[in-house]
Amino acid sequence: MKAVFKIADKIKPFYDLMYKAILFICKVLLVVDILITGFAVTGRYVPFIPDPAWSEEVVLSCMAYMAVLSAALAIRRNSHIRMSALDRYLPKRLITVLDLFSDIAVMVLGFVMIFVGWNYAQKLGSRGFYVSMPTVSRFWMYFPVPLAGVAMVIFEIETIIRQLKAIVLGEEATL
Repeated sequence: MKAVFKIADKIKPFYDLMYKAILFICKVLLVVDILITGFAVTGRYVPFIPDPAWSEEVVLSCMAYMAVLSAALAIRRNSHIRMSALDRYLPKRLITVLDLFSDIAVMVLGFVMIFVGWNYAQKLGSRGFYVSMPTVSRFWMYFPVPLAGVAMVIFEIETIIRQLKAIVLGEEATL
């Protein structure tokens, strides 16, 4: 069993790279959001700067990507919302097992997001276009859901391996 954990430890650079890539994407999306919003607001009040009609839909789409991708990042750092009121009263081993159960449930949610989200993106997305950008498919409005599902599953696999390592080897589950 220790050999499995050693192999999992060797994959850690892949998880680090994925985390950094998704974090970079979220930062770029935030900058794009700020720039487009600033341009659109300026265009409403300054007569010689045009207010692009597409700005609102692009900003909302960027926000959707940021919201779901940043939630996947929170999984890796174990910084998502959780109940910890009873943690000091329960044995540490039980808390680890409950955390493992929670992580498995979140991974199942990730798979649901992948499959159901992909179906929505393909079926509903292919039937429509953005109102202000008639050449852009609504696929891109639904695509953040399966994309975040993939990121969630990747980070949950790492978290579950970390939890199993803590249970099997009896050590603290660390990042």
